[in-house]
Amino acid sequence: MRSDTLRVPGAHLYYEVRGNGPLLLMIPGGGGDAAVVDPIADLLAEHFTVACLDPRGYSRSTLDGAEPRDQRVQVQSDDAYRLITHLTDEPACVFGGSSGAIAGLDLLARHPERIRRLVAHEPPCFAILPDAEEQRAFVEEVYTLFRTEGLVAAGMRFLEGIGGTLKPMPAPAELPPRAAAMMTRLQANSPIMMEHELRQFTSHIPNVDALAGVVDRLVLGSGRETGTHLPARPATELANRLGIEVTEFPGGHSGFTDEPEAFARLLLETLLAPVRS
Repeated sequence: MRSDTLRVPGAHLYYEVRGNGPLLLMIPGGGGDAAVVDPIADLLAEHFTVACLDPRGYSRSTLDGAEPRDQRVQVQSDDAYRLITHLTDEPACVFGGSSGAIAGLDLLARHPERIRRLVAHEPPCFAILPDAEEQRAFVEEVYTLFRTEGLVAAGMRFLEGIGGTLKPMPAPAELPPRAAAMMTRLQANSPIMMEHELRQFTSHIPNVDALAGVVDRLVLGSGRETGTHLPARPATELANRLGIEVTEFPGGHSGFTDEPEAFARLLLETLLAPVRS
């Protein structure tokens, strides 16, 4: 594995690359970084050049200014586009989990010529749901709790509201060194995500008209353990609007850490399948 940084407008993006073959870009969810895909990256690297980044403002991807800023879907997808262009001249496969799936959907909608296939796993774009106003109020409640009572109270309310489909993070002392270092970074990222990303990404509405023209390259996924809980509902709603099926992956919202081998097998099968005509 090698690591490097890419200069983009307003930030330096840290990324890691391993394996050989066509490019597969992994976009982590809110507050995540390049190391979150470690459980499946080596399995995928037998077939792909696997690249994963720290989204701007998180972990090792530094902003030009000292203060964190509100995250924007279009900026994160522009970063992904620039990294793909930096690493390959060919269309790339992309996997996005959680808010990374929202960035991936925007990337596919605006730059379809650079995407061979996108797997968008449980994008939390609550604004497309029939009860969008109720979900907006829920997110605002979580944010208010964060500002008034702190991260723990907000996190507990968020887990309650989404059906408890996220598993608690282990303590760094319980983990090997690389995973422990990642967990320390993720703990530092969590308040940034609550302050600058949660409301901004969950209120994003994907460009359904643009995606309708590239459904042959889009796979929407949800976790078997998520069932019909809130994290899976936007994928189902978007699939219904586009006239495609949702692919059920092993595990829950973070299935690639819940059941990494089974998740990687299905992801490989999905990525390597012929593009639908």
